[in-house]
Amino acid sequence: MRLTDVTVLDLTRLLPGPYATQHLADLGADVIKVQRPATGDEARAMAAGDGPDVFSAVNRGKRSVTLNLRVARAREAFLELAADADVVVESFRPGVADRLGVGYEAVREVAPDVVYCSLSGFGATGPNRDRAGHDLNYVGMAGLLDMTRAERGGRPAIPGFPVADMAGGLFGAFAIVAALLDRELGDGGGEYVDVGLTDVVLNLSQAVAPRAFAGEDPHGRETTLTGTYPCYDVYETADGRYVTLAALEPEFWAAFCEAVDRPDLLDRQYAEDPTEREAVRETLAETFRERTRDEGEELLGDEDAMVAPVYSLAEAAESDQARERGVVVGEDDPRVGFPAVPSGGLPESDEGLPELGEHTEAVLREHGVDEQTVAALRDG
Repeated sequence: MRLTDVTVLDLTRLLPGPYATQHLADLGADVIKVQRPATGDEARAMAAGDGPDVFSAVNRGKRSVTLNLRVARAREAFLELAADADVVVESFRPGVADRLGVGYEAVREVAPDVVYCSLSGFGATGPNRDRAGHDLNYVGMAGLLDMTRAERGGRPAIPGFPVADMAGGLFGAFAIVAALLDRELGDGGGEYVDVGLTDVVLNLSQAVAPRAFAGEDPHGRETTLTGTYPCYDVYETADGRYVTLAALEPEFWAAFCEAVDRPDLLDRQYAEDPTEREAVRETLAETFRERTRDEGEELLGDEDAMVAPVYSLAEAAESDQARERGVVVGEDDPRVGFPAVPSGGLPESDEGLPELGEHTEAVLREHGVDEQTVAALRDG
């Protein structure tokens, strides 16, 4: 799992694109973040105020170059960088990269085998291609928000994580690596990859989508995986915390019933009568209300009982599981790490955050941009 010979030009900003290229950087790719001078990625300013520190989360180990792509000399310099690049990633609205002179066709002229990935809210085609949006818009239009309700018919709840941004970035990284593999194993040509964040969220619906295709209109709390049945639900404990019960398979439901000494519930796992179903749910609610969250976890310590605590994000990050798996790394300055454990380990990488434009001159010179152009870009 090493991309140490891969060079990525990263024109993205905010969260989805930088998250995609952060994965590539974690795998050893040389990610060169190309941003406009003075302001750069808007996430820098968000981190400086009271907003989320998105920038430091998804820009570790990248090199920073500033170029004003509205200036011809800067566009030429970018294309000189692109001539040596394996991957270009952009997250402008569809058509903007082309207008700036750094779209796929322009890059392909200097790098015929480039993998060029565009990330946008709705993709480069379709009636919504030009719409602006953010994560909440995308999850709303992809059906996820309607499926995320605390109670039947209740108000849709905003997911705790920006699902479209993160899943879209992850899928973008996956598509890029797949295109690189195809280039190596196939005819050696490049490829254009168009990723729409809304499409990716809709793709996540596959466990419930068949009901929609069959003419039904499933909503939150109305499917097996959103809380229709009491064997798959969230329950409050005596200390005002919560646990999850996810005993979908009969053998796990049997293990749970044994752990709480309720053999009478065995054949009521998937009760079809709503009244009986709610009676089972209330029985389970009473069972969990008698114990604190941690007491419940101890009592139900059977590994097959399918009961687990609902952690706060801080608790999840501090857990022994997250630390041992390397999902959270670092002591003085902890961060969320790469979510896979390759047997060969991950390549060593620079974990520092680049200053805006810190590597401009060095990168331009590495890629053959002449001294006169470097000086002109620096001065203007």
